[in-house]
Amino acid sequence: MLRLDDERALIFTTDFFTPIVDDPTSYGAIAAANALSDVYAMGGRPVLALNIVAFPANLPGSLLGEILRGSAEKVREAGAVIAGGHTIKDDEPKIGLAVIGMAEPAKLFGKTGARPGDVLVLSKPLGTGTITTAGKNDKVKAEHLRGAIGWMTRLNRDASRAASLAGARAATDVTGFGLMGHATEMAGPAGVTFRFKAGAVPFMDGAQDYAAEWIFPGGSADNKLTYEPGVRFDASLSEETRMLLFDAQTSGGLLVALAEPALATFAAEMDRLSAPWWRIGEVVERQDSLIDVIP
Repeated sequence: MLRLDDERALIFTTDFFTPIVDDPTSYGAIAAANALSDVYAMGGRPVLALNIVAFPANLPGSLLGEILRGSAEKVREAGAVIAGGHTIKDDEPKIGLAVIGMAEPAKLFGKTGARPGDVLVLSKPLGTGTITTAGKNDKVKAEHLRGAIGWMTRLNRDASRAASLAGARAATDVTGFGLMGHATEMAGPAGVTFRFKAGAVPFMDGAQDYAAEWIFPGGSADNKLTYEPGVRFDASLSEETRMLLFDAQTSGGLLVALAEPALATFAAEMDRLSAPWWRIGEVVERQDSLIDVIP
C-alpha cells in the first residue's frame, strides 16, 4: 500500500495459480476473483489489472482465449479494466492478475486491529479445497462442484463495502492458509485470541461428505502441520471438522473483525445487498492458544 495523500491510498497486489477446475472460463473467472479479493480484503476498490499467464505451447490458443475471457468478465464485473499483461510458455498453465486498487487511508483494513469483544464474521463458506480435490480424483458430484465454482467466482465486493461502512477493525481473505491459518495471522500480531464456534462455521454443500472420506489437498495438510500448535480444539470436535478448518481455500470469503455495536450496520448493508454472511466467533483476551474452537 502507498499513501498518496490524506484521501487516497494505492493498493498493488498479485496472485496466480495452476488450474483448479477443468472448465477454462471458470478457471479464468476464479483466478480473477481470487486476485481481486486481495484489494477487497484491504477495503479498496479495484481499478486496473494486468494478466499474468504461463501457457503450454502444445495447447490450442482458443483454450487460452476462454481462460482470459472468464478473467476479463470478472474484472469487468468488479468495475475495473484489464490494461494488458504478459504471457510466457510453460509446461503447466498458470494464470492470475496484478491488481491496482484505490482506497481511503482512514478506511483501510489491516490484519492487526482486532480487539477483545469484537465479533468475527465470514462472507463465504469453506470447502473449496476438499471439493476441488474430489473433482481431480473423479469423486465429486456435479452439483457440489458447480456450487463450489459459484462461491469461488463470487466477488468479495459486497462484504468489503459493508465492512467499510461498519468501520471494520481488521479483515483478511481466507485463501491458501485456510481459516485457521489466516485467523492466526490476525490474532497473533493483535495480541488476542480468536474463539470460533465450529457449529456456526458454514461449509459448502458436499464439503463434509468428502472430508469424511479424508479427501483434502496437500496444502490442507501443510496448514495443519504449520498452524495446529496455536489452535486449541474442543475434544468433542471430529478430526474431519478440524481438518476442514485447515482446508486450503481458493478465492474464499472475507474474515472480518467488527466491534459489537457495528454488527448491526454490517448486517443491514449485507441484507440490502442480498449478500450472504455468517457470524462465526468472537475475539477475546489472549489465552494459552491463538485460536480456540468450541462446538
